[in-house]
Amino acid sequence: MPSMRALLLAVALLPLPALAQNLAQVFADAKANDAQYASARNALQAGMEKLPQGRALVLPTLNLSANATSNRIDSYPRSSVNSPILRDLHGYGYSISFSQPIYRPQNLLQYDQAEYQVKQAEAQFGQAAQDLILRAAQAYFDVLTAQDSLTLVRAQKAAIAEQLAQAKRNFEVGTATITDTHEAQARYDLALAQEIVNENAVETQLRALQQITGKRYKPGSLKDVRTGVKHEPPKPANMQDWVDLAEKQGYPVLLQEATTQIAALEAQRTAAAHRPTLDLVGSYGTTAQSGSTVILTSGSAIITSSSVGLQLGLPLYSGGSISSKEREAAALYEKAKQDLENIRRTQAFQTRQFYLLVVNGISTVNALQQAVISSQSALDSNKLGYEVGVRINIDVLNAEQQVFTAKRDLAVARYTTIMNHLKLKAAAGNLSEEDVEVVNRALEP
Repeated sequence: MPSMRALLLAVALLPLPALAQNLAQVFADAKANDAQYASARNALQAGMEKLPQGRALVLPTLNLSANATSNRIDSYPRSSVNSPILRDLHGYGYSISFSQPIYRPQNLLQYDQAEYQVKQAEAQFGQAAQDLILRAAQAYFDVLTAQDSLTLVRAQKAAIAEQLAQAKRNFEVGTATITDTHEAQARYDLALAQEIVNENAVETQLRALQQITGKRYKPGSLKDVRTGVKHEPPKPANMQDWVDLAEKQGYPVLLQEATTQIAALEAQRTAAAHRPTLDLVGSYGTTAQSGSTVILTSGSAIITSSSVGLQLGLPLYSGGSISSKEREAAALYEKAKQDLENIRRTQAFQTRQFYLLVVNGISTVNALQQAVISSQSALDSNKLGYEVGVRINIDVLNAEQQVFTAKRDLAVARYTTIMNHLKLKAAAGNLSEEDVEVVNRALEP
């Protein structure tokens, strides 16, 4: 009985196997822990404050000030006839001032700029959200790619080891030359070196995923794409429709459009510096004074004042700085317009590129699936030919290499096609968490 308890305790202390993680779970970890995304979220919160700051420029301001003073003056005349004079004076007061802009075109234009600055912040955060999806998915599939390569290398190593053992047996019985053994041994040593390289690649990619998600995943804990999953073509199926979306609602375009509008308003705001300003101003204040001297009796006085009126300002000459700033703002506006055109063209180019990569990627996956079947048939034929003496050992080794190369290329093509589809949607500004769920459904259950 004690031995049974010890066995149960030992089993309980064994490390639990890592639960398999899918893309949706990995993305949830990235959303909660990624530093870049957290930075973008705080940048959005900061950018939203531009609107109340701009609104404050057209609202009234109210200020309160207060003071208290105490003065002591001792006067000693040079003449012996006059007596020394002592003055002890005290004072305090407060004032409230009020100002309401009536005509300040620069403030109104700056308020309009604040609205576009908020749109800038929203576009930047939208871009950051899409980038998080792409970075998490890319890191996820990079891990799968490294793991697939390692699995295939190990399978290839096992197959070469079997071929090496067969070559040694055939040499011992005299049905093969030592060359077959040396060729198999060379391939086996190369497979060993590739296994080490791929083991390091798996660890590196897991660390890269950890940097985004803040969590450590074990090798083999990520779910792979289901075998035979069908890759859907882009919808809509017309490339130009995707280009139109990218030029209209792609986040880089939205960001630059807001930047261009801000530059346009800045040019108007700088030109408005030549205009007069008119404010409604008012103030109310009280000052109290009290004091005494050795000659005069003590006394005090309270003075209350209030005022309300209009304050007009008109810039006459500032050394030419206003005109210079006006020309500068106009040039920056023209620059912003050209930057917007360049970004639209760049978005259109990238969208066309990703569209073609998705379409061609689907065709590549279909072709590589057939290539795997054909390569496996060629390997089987070479093995049979080697057994009957019509093929040599190097033919079998080459056929095995072709099979594993085709399988590796098929896996890479699948992951690349999925990523290009996500990048296409990102270029069009349509990438969202729903697309993560769509990809997640293509993974193993």
